[in-house]
Amino acid sequence: MPKESVDNDLIESTLELSERAFRELFPILPKEWLNLDLSTPQLKVVLLLLVSGPCRMSVIASALGVSLATGTGVVDRLVERGVVVREGDPEDRRVVLCRLSSKGEKMLLGLVQLARNHAEMMFRSLSLEKLMAVRAGLEALLEAGEATKDQLGISAASNGKFTNKPMKAFSPAKKTRKRL
Repeated sequence: MPKESVDNDLIESTLELSERAFRELFPILPKEWLNLDLSTPQLKVVLLLLVSGPCRMSVIASALGVSLATGTGVVDRLVERGVVVREGDPEDRRVVLCRLSSKGEKMLLGLVQLARNHAEMMFRSLSLEKLMAVRAGLEALLEAGEATKDQLGISAASNGKFTNKPMKAFSPAKKTRKRL
């Protein structure tokens, strides 16, 4: 069998395993996320703010693929619910940044903690050898992620944790306008 075929088969079977592992590690997220009572655009905004930190409205609208007015409407509803706050940029008083409120952070980080607790229980059930193999695999994935982040157009969170650094730019592969 040619090397390329073996590599493709190995990559495909590894992708299937990673999808199964993801579903095993995070089975509680779908139910918990559905209980958030957020629309899809609202959920996208809070996830963007969790991962990227404070953002300008233009960045949020671009990430959603909507007009500035539509993006502002989505954020307005999150502000009304106390999930997002608007504040001035200390470096430029003309700029308004949106960030998660403490209520919004607690809501999302609580869901992340539930998933972490589930993963910890699974890891504790492994033998030392298997746990070390999982760790080596995760380290290899992080190295591959770092090596390919420019190709994928993403930035890695510092030290594997969520950061509060503002997102400088977002350039979706396809710019479409959607009504939300």
